[in-house]
Amino acid sequence: MVKIIMHGCNGHMGQVITGLVKEDANAEIVAGIDMNDNGQNDYPVFKSLAECDVPADVVVDFSSYKAADALLDACKEKKLPLVLCTTGLTEDQLKKVQETSKEIPVLRSANMSLGVNTLMKLVQAAAKVLAEAGFDMEIVEKHHKLKCDAPSGTAIALADSLNAAMDNQYHYVYDRSQRHEQRDPKEIGISAVRGGTIVGDHDVIFAGPDEVVTLSHRAYSKGVFGKGAVEAAKFLAGKPAGMYDMQDVIAAK
Repeated sequence: MVKIIMHGCNGHMGQVITGLVKEDANAEIVAGIDMNDNGQNDYPVFKSLAECDVPADVVVDFSSYKAADALLDACKEKKLPLVLCTTGLTEDQLKKVQETSKEIPVLRSANMSLGVNTLMKLVQAAAKVLAEAGFDMEIVEKHHKLKCDAPSGTAIALADSLNAAMDNQYHYVYDRSQRHEQRDPKEIGISAVRGGTIVGDHDVIFAGPDEVVTLSHRAYSKGVFGKGAVEAAKFLAGKPAGMYDMQDVIAAK
């Protein structure tokens, strides 16, 4: 039984994970951390990890980048493994994550979905066959109208996976509105769509002569990210210090 501290327990994802863990026989949330104790939780809630005195095996974080520095310090002090799901970290914070991983295990990924991370491996295998045969590679991502950043971090991670499979020969193109020239064979186009309540769609398109292959992922709820975070927590508990990501979780299955 892996004992989890849920950092950001009263946020949307914190409550999603709380519900998922209730149905998981191999995990238990023993404490929560949130500045606003307005949730209906079956575990004690503290305002900071530094105040928490409940023994645990791992911390799962879905909160705000503003809390990241104090969280990293507290995890290092308590020697607690950390699944870091919060996005939007600054460059200085990312450096701090790397430094902290020298003393405790830290798992961070651009997307916590098991499906998306499996897709990243599949597109690499496809690129080695199709891009080598002259297929063009494009990525189209769609998200809800409230999402501010574009393209998504997952789209960039998919592009990076394609590029890594091709020895980093490619460059990225995000907007063709000012380009009046033929497509460069060594580019990966990345397009973003924003509208409605789309949770997250990603299509990786391999377009060749007279045929198109598309590998896709559709998220129908944020539960897919919560499920991945729980699997990551169970994986990370007991691991030695170092940086991990969801590919390590998948490889261990």
